Amino acid sequence: MNAPLRRCRAALLRWVGRSNRAALLLPVLLLAAGCSQLQPLVAEPAPAAGRAPVDLTIDAPDALKPLLEKHLDLARLLSLPTDEAPSNAEVNRLIRAAPAQARGLLQTEGYFDAQVSVQRERVPQPGDAAAPGEAAQSAVDDSSRPRDRLQRVRIAVVPGDPTQVSTLKIELEGELHDRVGRGEADAVKLAHSLASVSALQPGMVFRNADWSAAKQALQARLRAAGYAAVRLQDSRADVDVATHSARLLIVLDSGPLFRAGPLQVSGLNRQDERTVRNLADFDTGAPLTEERLLDYQERLQASRLFQSASVSFEPDPLVAPLTPVQVRVGELPLQQLTVGVGVATDTGARVTLEHTHRRPFDLPVIAYNKFELGQRNQKWVADIQTHPGPRLYRNLLGLEIEREESDSDVVLSQQLRLGRTQDSKRLERLYFVELLRSRRDVLTVPVTYSTVDSGPSIATALSANAHFVRRDLDNLLLPTRGLVAALQIGVGQATSDSGADGPFTRLYTRLTGYRPLGSEWYGQARLELGSIVKRSDVLVPDALGFRAGGDDSVRGYGYRDLAPTDATGARISGNVLMTSSLELARPILASMPSVWGAVFVDAGNAAMDWADLEPVLGYGVGVRWRSPVGPLRVDVAYGQEVQKFRLHLSVGINF
Repeated sequence: MNAPLRRCRAALLRWVGRSNRAALLLPVLLLAAGCSQLQPLVAEPAPAAGRAPVDLTIDAPDALKPLLEKHLDLARLLSLPTDEAPSNAEVNRLIRAAPAQARGLLQTEGYFDAQVSVQRERVPQPGDAAAPGEAAQSAVDDSSRPRDRLQRVRIAVVPGDPTQVSTLKIELEGELHDRVGRGEADAVKLAHSLASVSALQPGMVFRNADWSAAKQALQARLRAAGYAAVRLQDSRADVDVATHSARLLIVLDSGPLFRAGPLQVSGLNRQDERTVRNLADFDTGAPLTEERLLDYQERLQASRLFQSASVSFEPDPLVAPLTPVQVRVGELPLQQLTVGVGVATDTGARVTLEHTHRRPFDLPVIAYNKFELGQRNQKWVADIQTHPGPRLYRNLLGLEIEREESDSDVVLSQQLRLGRTQDSKRLERLYFVELLRSRRDVLTVPVTYSTVDSGPSIATALSANAHFVRRDLDNLLLPTRGLVAALQIGVGQATSDSGADGPFTRLYTRLTGYRPLGSEWYGQARLELGSIVKRSDVLVPDALGFRAGGDDSVRGYGYRDLAPTDATGARISGNVLMTSSLELARPILASMPSVWGAVFVDAGNAAMDWADLEPVLGYGVGVRWRSPVGPLRVDVAYGQEVQKFRLHLSVGINF
C-alpha cells in the first residue's frame, strides 16, 4: 500500500470514529470508488516539474554585460531552483522593472543617458492551446497560467557616451583649514597633495565605485597625516546629461591634529621602559602621523629585544593636543641559540652557531656570538651593543677572527672595534676605531718562482672609519624597486714586516638598483668601486684590500680569484676594485610566481692601480626562488677569460 493510500485510510477511520453516520456512508463510498480515487482529496500536491521561467538574452557592450547579468533581478531568476520559480505575475513585474533597474546600474558606470528596451514572447509548450488572436509578443499579466510557461526576454542596451569628470573641488574645514590659512608649511603641502590622492581626476569617467573610493582615500590621507577624527562633511556630484560631464565637490572636516602625549608602555618583564621610550625618537607634541607610528613600531621589532610590538592611540578630540600613545610589546627570550647549515659554491658547505643574550648580568646590553665553520672560511664574531639610547645611538665593542682560504693563499685576520652605531628606517650609520692585524700564507708557489721567499706576510693597521648604508626599497627582503647605496671611508696608519710604514685612506662604495620593466620583467643593476690611497711602498693588511670573483661579484670565476699577483706568483688583495652587473628576471610560470628565471652579465676585476685594471666578463642564466627567508639562487655562468662554465649556488636553512 502506497503512502497516499495509507493516509487516506487513516483519515477515514478517524472520521468514522467521530460520526456514526459516517460509518453508514463508508460502505457506499468504498463501493462507489476505490480509496485510491480519494487520493487527490487528501494527498499534498506534487511540485511541478518546472523549469527556469525566463529565457533571458542581454544585448550590451562586453564591458557592461557582466554588470547586468549579475545584478538585474530578472537575471537572478536563472539561478533559482526550479521548484522556487515565481508566478507569471512576479515574472511580468520584474520584466517591467528591468529597464529602469538597468539604467540605474549603468549610471554607476558613468552612463546617464542609456537607452534600454525590452522585448519578450511566450514560448508555446506541448499541449498549450493558444487563444484566438493571441499576439506573439504580449504584456498581459496572466497569473492563472501554469508556472512553467517559458518566456523569452531580450534586453537591448545602447549606453551612449560616458559621463566624464569636468572639475574636482576639495574644500577643507577644521584645524587643517586654519593651519593652511596661517601658512604653516606642512599643512599647505598636505592640502596641495589631496587632489592627487583622489581616485577620480578631471577627464576620467565618473564611476560610482571610483567616487566612493575617492572619498575614502581622501579621508585616509588625512588620518595618516594625524587628523584621525576626519569626517566627510559634504559631497556632491552634479551631472549634466546633455554635456556628459560631472562637477564634483568634497567637503572634509579635518578635526583636530592629534599630537603625541605621554607614552603608556605595557608588556615589559625584563627590559627597561627607558629603552622603549628611546626608540620612539619623537618628542611630546609631535604630530601622530601614520608613518611616525609605523616607524616606531618597526624600530621596536628591529631592536632584537621584542618579538611583537604595536603602537596606537584613541582618537579622542578632547585630548588631541596631548594624546596618550599606547605601546604594547612582547619580549623575546632572554637567551636564544640558533643553529644553521648552508652551502655556497664560493665557500663550500658550512655550519653556523649563533647565541644572543639580551641582558647579561642584568645590564642593558646585547651580547652576540657567532661561530661559522666552512670548508674555505672559518669565523668567530663577538660583539656587545648597548640598548638604544637617545637619538637611537648604540655603543659597541666588537671582536672578529676570520680565516679565508683561496686557491693560492690563506689569510688570517683579527680585528677589534670600538664605536657607535645609529640605525633608522632607511639609513644606517657606523662610526668606529679599528685595530686590524692580518697574516697571509702562500699555499702553492709556481716552479718559476721557487727561488722567491714565500713566507708569511704580516701587517697591522689602526684606523678611524665611517660606514653608511641607505635603503630606499619597496621590500627589504625581496625588493623589486628601489636603490641601496653603501659608502665606507677609513683613514689610518699601517705597519708591516715586509713593507714601509705609513698612512693610508680606504674608500669603498656599492650601488644596487631594482626596477620593474613592464608587467613581467624585473631589472637589477650593480656597481662596486674600491680604492686604497697610499704610497706604493706602504703595505696594508691583506684583509683591507680588494679581490673579485664569486656569487656576489663576477660570476663565472672562483671566489676571490680575480686579483693581482705578488712576486711569488700567488694572488694578493689589490688596491683598486671595480665590478658591475646587469640582470633581467621574470616568473617562469604563472602558476609559480615565486620561481623566476634570469639572464645576467657581470664584469670587473681587482688590481694594484687603476691603470692595470682590466675587467673580465662573465655571463649566464639562473633560477631564483623568492622564498619567505629571501631569494635563493642557482646560476650557471661562463667566464670568458678562463673559457669555462661555473655553477654558483647560494642556499641556507636556519632551524
